Amino acid sequence: MTGQLPRPLLAVVIGLPLLLAAAAVVLALVVDDRAVPAAPEASVPLAVPRVPAPAAGSPECAALVAALPDRLPSGATQLDRRPLATPAPEGAAAWGIEQTVVLRCGLGRPVELTRTAALLEINQVRWLRLRGFDATSTWVAVDRPVYIALTLSDDSGTGPLQDISATISATLSAQPVQPAG
Repeated sequence: MTGQLPRPLLAVVIGLPLLLAAAAVVLALVVDDRAVPAAPEASVPLAVPRVPAPAAGSPECAALVAALPDRLPSGATQLDRRPLATPAPEGAAAWGIEQTVVLRCGLGRPVELTRTAALLEINQVRWLRLRGFDATSTWVAVDRPVYIALTLSDDSGTGPLQDISATISATLSAQPVQPAG
């Protein structure tokens, strides 16, 4: 056994350089992440699927989309407006990352809009609530020259509806509600 290192010393001789190399890699990754800031997620375009929206290209929808705010309140946070992935549907806009709010303008009259449908008025805009899946709702503004849908999670609070209602009220004139016959 002459000329051989004892096993504990051999483990240290082999293990120490491996441990130092691993520490250097981890340190490089941490320093590299701090040196180059990641692209803000709000700048990542959101894919919004196309749905039938016969009036999406109308002057009313163009005026509304141009007047929409860059940020929407949602509880204690603010949701930044997001770009839409190409090809983006006309008359659409979106805000937020984890809590996404999507607006669509120019939709057809919802079949749920009947004479007995419950409507909620917010900032002089009358909304019809359509419950969705996964704790989301779509609210449809039903008293304007075009139908406008706002889809958001049920835990978003009332901030998005209030701000969008104020924008709709300031941009588009009210019309009588047209329920199904």
